[in-house]
Amino acid sequence: MSQTTDAIGGKDAPVALTTAPGSSAYTIHRDGETLVCTVGSTILTYRLSAVDDLRSWLLEQNDWVALGGADENKPAVPGTVEAFGRDESNPVGGWYGLRKGYRGRFGVYLPPLLEHLDLVELEHGARNNRVRAR
Repeated sequence: MSQTTDAIGGKDAPVALTTAPGSSAYTIHRDGETLVCTVGSTILTYRLSAVDDLRSWLLEQNDWVALGGADENKPAVPGTVEAFGRDESNPVGGWYGLRKGYRGRFGVYLPPLLEHLDLVELEHGARNNRVRAR
């Protein structure tokens, strides 16, 4: 864990967030080295290291990057946050999502958390939102 990820609450103190367009509410909490994302009755899990790794990657991009959210079984648009979250060249060598069948949507649920942690700027339009590192 890092100083940044220490700020993410545990199961008893989840972070309440909304997707970039504001159309869906969800919570994220930390459970050891895992981020647990609860969207209604659906639970997605991601590696905790995704927070620091995504911010580092966004700093390298040095510009706005499209979110590009996609389900696991759909291809990610190259160069998007979603593509980074599953790319074999990222720091974990592939998926940050941990739950088979629910490993996608990285570009939907991680950027609002980074915004909450004041690590990024995030657009909040109806579609085609982008993010950049602070």
